[in-house]
Amino acid sequence: QNEKELQDVVKQQEAKMLQLIDKSGEVTRLKGEVSQLKRSLQHAETEAKVLWEEMRGQELKADTTYIQERLLLRQEVDKLRLLLLEKEDENLLLSNKY
Repeated sequence: QNEKELQDVVKQQEAKMLQLIDKSGEVTRLKGEVSQLKRSLQHAETEAKVLWEEMRGQELKADTTYIQERLLLRQEVDKLRLLLLEKEDENLLLSNKY
């Protein structure tokens, strides 16, 4: 009976180890996705800045105040997205830790 109980405990431990391995792989995949999203976000912010510089250098008939407000709002949204990604990273680390 002790041997059977020991085998059951070993099987449970093996199942837990497999779950941890699966979770570890998922965490690695998610970290890769987060890194890619951060790079994309930085790229989008750079494009917005370049667009603004180009538009500022030209004499446009459009309302520049409106364009500036839209770009500033877009930058704020991008900053908030980055903060969200950072918080999600922190949450992942904490959940992995516990």
